[in-house]
Formats: sequence, C-alpha cells, structure tokens
Amino acid sequence: MQTKTLAGLVALAALFATSALAAPAAPVLPKVDQAEHDQALALLKKGIGFRTVIPGDQVPVYAAHLKSVLVAAGFKPDEVQIEPVAGSAVLVARYAGTDATKKPIVVIDHMDVVEARASDWTRDPFTAVEENGYVFGRGSGDDKFDVSVIVTVLGKLKREGWKPGREVILALSGDEETLMQTARKLAADLKGAELVLNGDAGGGSLTEDGKPELYGLQAAEKTYADFEITVTDPGGHSSRPGKTNAIYRLGADLARLAAYQFPAMRSEITMAGFKAAAASRTGPTGDALRAYVANPNDAAAIATLSDDRDFVGQLHTTCVATMLSGGHATNALPQKATASVNCRIFPGTASEDVRQTLIKVIADPGATVTRENDGSIDAPASPLRPDVLAAVTKAVHARYPGLPVVPNMSAGATDSMFFRALGVPAYGVSGMFTKASDDFAHGLNERIPIATIDGALAQWEMILKDLAK
Repeated sequence: MQTKTLAGLVALAALFATSALAAPAAPVLPKVDQAEHDQALALLKKGIGFRTVIPGDQVPVYAAHLKSVLVAAGFKPDEVQIEPVAGSAVLVARYAGTDATKKPIVVIDHMDVVEARASDWTRDPFTAVEENGYVFGRGSGDDKFDVSVIVTVLGKLKREGWKPGREVILALSGDEETLMQTARKLAADLKGAELVLNGDAGGGSLTEDGKPELYGLQAAEKTYADFEITVTDPGGHSSRPGKTNAIYRLGADLARLAAYQFPAMRSEITMAGFKAAAASRTGPTGDALRAYVANPNDAAAIATLSDDRDFVGQLHTTCVATMLSGGHATNALPQKATASVNCRIFPGTASEDVRQTLIKVIADPGATVTRENDGSIDAPASPLRPDVLAAVTKAVHARYPGLPVVPNMSAGATDSMFFRALGVPAYGVSGMFTKASDDFAHGLNERIPIATIDGALAQWEMILKDLAK
C-alpha cells in the first residue's frame, strides 16, 4: 500500500540536497556475486506469477514457495511456519540468535498485491517480463521486490553460517492491500520485538538521468481513515420540489469541509524533512521553508507551505471528499446522498477526534458521519533511534557516499502501524532506488529497474548485520 519511490517519500524528496544526519566515511559494500543477483531476480520473476490478490487463494501458495527457498538455503522446515489468517496467510521464519537475553528484530513485508486486469495492461500483469532493464509485472515494485531481496539475503547469510546476536524474524503478511488482518496478528504475536524493519516503506530516489538524490527513512505514517457523510430526506416526486434536498444539503456540507484546514502540526521527523528541503529550495517556497524552520509558528510561512501540494500533507491532517452517491431515480427527489471522505491524519491525533471535527465543520445536525471499515488504526511515530539511523546511513553511504539520508513521514499506510500501536518502533528501509517516472505501484505496467537489485541486496545485508549484533 505504501509507495516507496520519489512520489511516495513525501513528494518533497527531490528537493533534499543535504542530509539531516552526519555523513560518516563511506564503508565498503558487501560483495554481491552473480549467483546472488540471479537468485533474487529469479525469485522476483517467479513471485510475480503468483496472483496474490485478495480475495484469492494464491498467497499460501506463494508463501510455500518462499518457504522452499529458505529451507533449501539451510532453514529447518519447522523454523519457517505458514498459517492461514482471515482468508489469506502469514509466513514467519525464525533465524536464531546467540543471545537469548536480547529482543528479536522483526523484518516485515507483504506477499499480496492489488488487482490488475490483463486487458488494461500492455503485458500480462501476472507474467514477469524482463525488458529494457526492467522487470514488469504486478507486485514488482509493491512489494515482491523487497520480499525477494530479503529472502535471498537471509538465505545467503544462512548458507554462510552467520550467527546474529539477536534473533531475526521474517514476518510476511498476506492482506496488506485490503483490511490488513494478517498484520494485526503478526504484530500481536511479535509485540516483544526490539524493533521492526519494513521493506514496504522508505527507499531511495534517483533523478531522471539516474543520479541518486536522497534516501528516505520512513519513521512515521499518517493514519489512513475513511469516513462517510450521509444526508437523508423524505424525498418525493421531482415535479414537486420543496425547500429540502439531500443532494443540495450534502453539497453545502462538503463546501464547508472544503473551506476548512486542520491546524498545522510538527514532529522531529517532519522538521528533519523541512530542514533538508530548506537548504536547496529557491523562490517563495524556499523562503517559506527557511522561515518555518527558524520559527515553526510563523503563520505566513505556514500559509505559503500549506498552498503547496508538496508540503501540505507534512503540515496538516488532510480530509478530502473522494466519492459521491445520491438519489435513486431521475424523476424522484433524493432520499439519500452520501460522500466518502478520505483523511490522512497526523500521528498523535486520534481518528475519533477527526470524526468529531468533521461533524463540527459540516455543521449539519441532520447528517451522520461514520468511520468506515478501512483496516487502519491510530499509531504514533517511531523515535529516531541513533542505532537505526547509523546503520541505515552506513549502508546507504556504502552504495552512494555522502547521499542525504532523511527521516520522513509517509501518507500511505503500511503494516508498520500495527507494531507502532503496540509500542514497537518500526522503520521503512526498502533497498529500492528508482526514478519518479518508474513509480507505477498500484497502477498499469508496474515495473522495477533491475539495476537496483545488487545495491538492495548489499544494503539489507549491512543493515541486518549491524542491528542484529
């Protein structure tokens, strides 16, 4: 669900030119040989062939394939468990640590993908196609890429006899793109973890000519919440209109919502992003960024940034109407009109508080505002742990010396929310680097550049070895 490319890293990613973190001397990347590259690529291509759409029955089949790969690499069969959950499945693989007193590290990702209709695509979405340096197919970017990379790295480490201090637990969910019930179970089962590393968030951005721009470390995400505003009326014959009309009332309610803006908010994560952006942005927006960094209460700066689509989501909770429905016949007065309102809520704000705000804003006693069953929950941001920042920065700089590594808050939802809600810090650390023009997650002709595979393999290996000591 969470997109990891330039657009999904808060939109302002392309503007970052300096790091929010100190840049140590670039270390040496672990060697990725041809066999490791080939295995990750083959695992990705085969994985695309499993139509892991929910509802459907292919997630357990895909999980069984991943288990076979891990067992072939040296995991014992009972160390890799597959369990049916909520019409899908989870996979949990345990890599034993040497120190039982240390809490485990959990590596999460998801096996399911969003639907794709072959008639809409240039290529069959569930047949991997390697073409012009890309792998095309549904799930190639979201998120069978990092699943394939992580499984390959764990297999390599197992074959090489690596012995982590902490237990490393791979936990793959099976309905992240829908109601996320599998992630709820995983979080409940693994709530004693030290921290979570999520392959379905974070990641690096490249310019359109292939130069690295920055790496976004996801440490927070806004709460996804769908609300429905409903207005009812007795209705009647369209030839006898009266003073009330459900559609007109709903339109007036939405007009009041459109005019409202939630108060500006900030966190250490968003401030890190604003500081990085302020260093390179020019013009009025650049001036506003620098004024805001100097004084986060600067009303003029907040107003300017709030008018910019790149920044409004980093400053405010946002709620926007996305769907409308009303009436039952062209020759009858409407008896009911509804609007779907999608909110992305700043961490730390309760979704129920947002619902109450919507009620006050539309100011229509006859309307109801209800929370839809969207699968999401409220979750706080994760602290910017020095050990995580150091490990990620080290690995990224091994790929691209001195590249800015910037913590961010994403607007998309991921499985991390369920761990964060239980007090386990979670961090998006995808190994993928892509251009904005390569972002087709959830869309047509989804693809990933093959050139990002080796760096991702090395990055995951470095991070795991540093944090699982």
